[in-house]
Amino acid sequence: MASTMNKRPQSIHKWVASELGSRIVGGSYRPGEYIPNETKLGEELGVSRTALREAFKTLTAKGLIESRPKLGTRIKERKQWNMFDSEVLDWFFQTNPSLDFYEALFQVRCVFEPAATKLAAMSRTDEQIEAMASAYKKMETAKIGTDEVFSSDLEFHMSILDATNNDFFISLGKTIQTALAGIFRLSSSTEQEYVDALPGHKAIYQAIEKGNAVEAEQQMLHLLVESEKSVKDAVSK
Repeated sequence: MASTMNKRPQSIHKWVASELGSRIVGGSYRPGEYIPNETKLGEELGVSRTALREAFKTLTAKGLIESRPKLGTRIKERKQWNMFDSEVLDWFFQTNPSLDFYEALFQVRCVFEPAATKLAAMSRTDEQIEAMASAYKKMETAKIGTDEVFSSDLEFHMSILDATNNDFFISLGKTIQTALAGIFRLSSSTEQEYVDALPGHKAIYQAIEKGNAVEAEQQMLHLLVESEKSVKDAVSK
C-alpha cells in the first residue's frame, strides 16, 4: 500500500474516506480498477457497510470513484479528480507525491500568482500593505524547524491575493492553501533554503508597496522558479 493506515478520527466514515482516498491518489488503487467489495473492505478496515457507503459518497463527490451497477466501484480517470479539493490535496501530500505532481502545481502557480502580484501592485490599499508587511516580518522572525516557518510564508502569499481585491483570485488562493502549505514545508526544509528565499519575498513586497506592477510580477515569477528548484531538490533526496 502507498499509505499507512491513517489514524481514526471521531467520524468513522471520514476516516474511511481518508484511508481510501490516500490509497487512490497514492496509486494503490489505479484508475480503471475496481476496489474490493464492501464485504472485503469492511472486514479489512473493521467498519460497517454504512460507514463505507458514506465514505463512497464523499469520494464520488470529489470525482475519484464511480459506482457501476452489477460491477462494483471503479476508480475514475485522474483527469476527473477534483485536484483543487483540499482533502484530495492533503491525501496526495500524505503519500509522498511524485515530481510530476509538484511540476504540475508550479505550472498552475506560475500562471496565476505573477498575474495576481501584478494586480495587487495596482489595487492594494494601505491596510493591505500593512498586512503584507506584518506577514513578511513573521517570516523574518520565524524559528527554523517550527510550523511558523511555512505558516508565515502562506500568510504572506495569501496577503498578496487579498490585495488584488479580486474575488476570483482570492477564492482560488483559498482553494489551494493546502497545496501551498505542502510546498512551503518542502521549499523551507532547511535553514539555508529559507534564508535564501527571504530577499525574494521582500522584493515582491517592496514592489507592491511602490505600485510597480511589472517589477512585482517579475519578482514573483523569479521566486517561483527558485522555489520549484528547492522543492525538486527536496523530493529527489
